[in-house]
Amino acid sequence: MTFKDCGSHTHSRRKLIRRRIIWSIIFILFIICLTILLIWAILQPSKPRFILQDATVYAFNVSGNPPNLLTSNFQITLSSRNPNDKIGIYYDRLDVYATYHSQQITFRTSIPPTYQGHKEVNIWSPFVYGTSVPVAPFNAVSLDGDQDNGAVTLIIRADGRVRWKVGTFITGKYHLYVRCLAYINFGNKAAGVIVGDNAVKYTLTSSCSVSV
Repeated sequence: MTFKDCGSHTHSRRKLIRRRIIWSIIFILFIICLTILLIWAILQPSKPRFILQDATVYAFNVSGNPPNLLTSNFQITLSSRNPNDKIGIYYDRLDVYATYHSQQITFRTSIPPTYQGHKEVNIWSPFVYGTSVPVAPFNAVSLDGDQDNGAVTLIIRADGRVRWKVGTFITGKYHLYVRCLAYINFGNKAAGVIVGDNAVKYTLTSSCSVSV
């Protein structure tokens, strides 16, 4: 066998070894991904369940000429329950704010990141507020009328990012969108409980829609 033949044989063996290593890595990664998918399918993760429990209103006033500036300040109680037996949830980011007829009327309030274990319930009580927030003309008329009538319907929203934890495996980040209906009857003080100077707490117990 010539020196050239020997070199060619060695090069072919190296190529064969590299191919085997590459295919072995691909096979192992395939088995890992398949295992994760099977575990995910068997456990059938469910979305967290949110309930808007109450809202304490400190301020809600429309001002300006024409009346198109809204100043609001209220504290809500929002609960979240993880219905899963074997899956935990990381709330990496969760911003709460209020909208009126699809327009955002308060600033976003961030809830600190947290982990929610199996079947656990978390309760948050953030303040949601805005000072002299401009309201669209078509919404300003409706909002002024609602204030005169003593009742307003808002949507409390929570937008964020979550990750699921299955055993030691943690998924990538998923968008979380929560929508809670809040009907606040300002005109009837008996509908709420006075908790301070010009502050009234209204019990809502409103189930929220959740999409991930």
